[in-house]
Amino acid sequence: MIIPAIDLINGQVVRLYQGDYNQKTEFKLSPLQQLKSYQDQGAALLHIVDLDGAKDPAKRQITLIKELVAGLDAPVQVGGGIRSIEQVQELLDIGVKQVVIGSLAVKQPDLVQQWFGQFGADKIVLALDVNINDKGEKNVAVSGWTSDSGVSIETVLANFIPLGLKTVLVTDISRDGTLEGSNTDLYRELAREYPNITWQASGGIATLDDVADVRDSGANGIIIGKALLIENFNVQEAITCWPNA
Repeated sequence: MIIPAIDLINGQVVRLYQGDYNQKTEFKLSPLQQLKSYQDQGAALLHIVDLDGAKDPAKRQITLIKELVAGLDAPVQVGGGIRSIEQVQELLDIGVKQVVIGSLAVKQPDLVQQWFGQFGADKIVLALDVNINDKGEKNVAVSGWTSDSGVSIETVLANFIPLGLKTVLVTDISRDGTLEGSNTDLYRELAREYPNITWQASGGIATLDDVADVRDSGANGIIIGKALLIENFNVQEAITCWPNA
């Protein structure tokens, strides 16, 4: 499945390089019109990241996100700055299909486990951003990628699989925003080891060949941001390469 994405800072569509807020590219685009374009080209799911919220939960762009969700027909998953059960409920109440939880699943797994019980596993996507070291260990980064948690992706998964974990978005940080291709070996390994999880791949996509490589890796979906914004290809072309299922 093709999942077009936009990242937002202060209401503007942006892209970061390897998660670095100091390496930011702004796009003079209307967030709603951009998402509508993706929807009209056939996207069956859209992805929004509130980068203000991710950096400072007090600055979550909830008003804008509410407007975006209300203006779209396609389902939306949203992440960034979610720290409480009230914030999860707020997003679901405004029509968000799935809430994306990142650092908190590593820092406070007991809290996020409670949310699985409260809302159901189908409403929560875990977003695990990994640094892969020379030994091949996949440690999850937290706090907007500014620090290594020292916790492996396998440990995080073990905390949530018993609760019915369904969907996990995995980004190899070294590939994000680089347009250097995706880490297909990573997704191939995860799909093989955890076949019951729906894997969303993210990071490094530049060409339709990259899309095809991820499709063939065993991942179930692919988040595409920068390549669409700079018009390397469009959503319709990507769906032709990897039809929605």
